[in-house]
Amino acid sequence: MKRTTIFKILTLLYIVVVAVICFARFSSLPTVPGKFLWFDADKVVHFLMFVPFPVLAFYSFPLDRKRLFPTLGAIILIFAIGAALAGLTEFIQGRLPYRTMDINDYKADVLGLLFSSLVVFLVRVFSHKSANA
Repeated sequence: MKRTTIFKILTLLYIVVVAVICFARFSSLPTVPGKFLWFDADKVVHFLMFVPFPVLAFYSFPLDRKRLFPTLGAIILIFAIGAALAGLTEFIQGRLPYRTMDINDYKADVLGLLFSSLVVFLVRVFSHKSANA
């Protein structure tokens, strides 16, 4: 099985898991309380929940080993799609009677996407330099 096929399957599974986490009714589970390193634990969960998306989505497609500019465009597109998915999840949660919409959750989601997108780009830049060395 090709690497891109494996990452496409993982990306799809990731999106399903995020959808379940965001939309399912977990009445028996407690809410995320307190702080984690000066941040609301709920916001840390949102940040971490969206970190995998850019990595999985980026490696779902064949890489052009010679050109970095298309890589930047791909990462920007993946970030935009991830931000749209994060916004959609918050919008849908606002329509569910057992969930709430929170703009700060969306901000944490976007920060997770931004962090991960930057890491993917830096890994790609440094792997490109070492491949050409």
